[in-house]
Amino acid sequence: MAADKKQVEQITDMESDFAQWYTDVCRKAELIDYTSVKGMFILRPYGYAIWENIQRELDGMFKKTGHQNVSMPMLIPESLLQKEKDHVEGFAPECAWVTVGGGEELEERLCIRPTSETLFCEHWANILHSWRDLPILYNQWCSVLRWEKSSRPFLRHREFLWQEGHTLHATAEEAVRETEQQLEAYASLCEDFLAMPVVKGLKTDKEKFAGAERTYTIECMMHDRKALQNGTSHYFGDGFARAFGITFADRENTLRHPHQTSWGFATRTIGGLIMTHGDNSGLVMPPRVAPVQIAVIPVASHKPGVNEKAGELLRALSGAGLRANADFSDNSPGWKFAEHEMKGVPLRIEIGPRDIEAGTCLAVRRDSGEKLSLPLDGVAERAGLLLGDIQRSLFEKARRNLDGHTYAAKSAGEVREIIEGGGGFVKAMWCGGAECEAAMKDAAGVSSRCMPFEQERLSDACAVCGKPAKSMVVWGVAY
Repeated sequence: MAADKKQVEQITDMESDFAQWYTDVCRKAELIDYTSVKGMFILRPYGYAIWENIQRELDGMFKKTGHQNVSMPMLIPESLLQKEKDHVEGFAPECAWVTVGGGEELEERLCIRPTSETLFCEHWANILHSWRDLPILYNQWCSVLRWEKSSRPFLRHREFLWQEGHTLHATAEEAVRETEQQLEAYASLCEDFLAMPVVKGLKTDKEKFAGAERTYTIECMMHDRKALQNGTSHYFGDGFARAFGITFADRENTLRHPHQTSWGFATRTIGGLIMTHGDNSGLVMPPRVAPVQIAVIPVASHKPGVNEKAGELLRALSGAGLRANADFSDNSPGWKFAEHEMKGVPLRIEIGPRDIEAGTCLAVRRDSGEKLSLPLDGVAERAGLLLGDIQRSLFEKARRNLDGHTYAAKSAGEVREIIEGGGGFVKAMWCGGAECEAAMKDAAGVSSRCMPFEQERLSDACAVCGKPAKSMVVWGVAY
């Protein structure tokens, strides 16, 4: 092999250094690259293709429930941002400001959007008039900027891609249903599309979105047993509407304030995909989200008919609607195998002279390494069934990780022992007091992930103070 050919580099073992393993995979699987500005990353074509598949799936879900895509400006006047006190205070430490434009100092600072609630509110105050205009169901695909002090690929960018949904409703009941519906959409995307099991629940007041009355969340467990918040949905009540003077005439011609929601899902989930399914050979992609589902590798391609047969195989797979490609480069088969393993391609199909003679090909699963001989006749149907089995297998493996490392505890000391003993999610009762939430963090090094919808009565006493418990909380160390 020529010396200038790209080599498949060894990545750090996740057991020895999980953080370095993660960074190695992001770089060597060609998902991301760094820039000269801290916290600003480049999504390379393969990384962006994963986001496109997520975006396509989510966008379809939103449109089925009547949502429309819009585009808002990226700059927010400071006076507009100041209208909702809790909201601006929550985002103030992360705001970046534009103070000069066209070489001249601006009369008013402009915030580069960390989120767009205030922009939507300004717009709605202008266009909403009657109950007939409701509900308003909007979504925006965009980037936002939050000036994070530290950054990690996908998990914490200063600028990142996401969608943010924003809706207005005539009643609180309708708005709450919308908030819950969108959380279910995120949960379905994670479990059915990304093969990532979730815990659904409510955030505590300390952890909820700035300006929200309620924040719903889905929490996922990574391979290292840490939590990743993977999507949130917020019910605002009519607080923003009051602050921004948004009103409508109801059926009795009485002016009322509408009820509002917002909900968002970001590229950080790609980091979650890596940390949920990856292994020491690199990415492991669930077939439904994989940019390439099947890699066709000709073996002994210098021999007559091999490349031609590989091309026929590629056309059969692609014609069946599978995302397939073929590697006709002059790299060695071993190099190609390692490269496609690094990128997590769910299924590799090898074909060489002996396979052609036998009328078969060799399929290799990325999730298990299992090798299967498939007849060329009907290969696309069989490959499709294998991809379905890989999708299910990855979800079941991730579910075993979540269930096998979720524990119950009756005291902060027990929570600390579990976390120090290997980590995971810990269920414990809570009195509802902010002081006990803070004390649990100090004692065990965990944050409240959510109050799960599926509540259990583990005991009658708060795990911190011993007073009567109000709810069960899932605690964990989070990214």
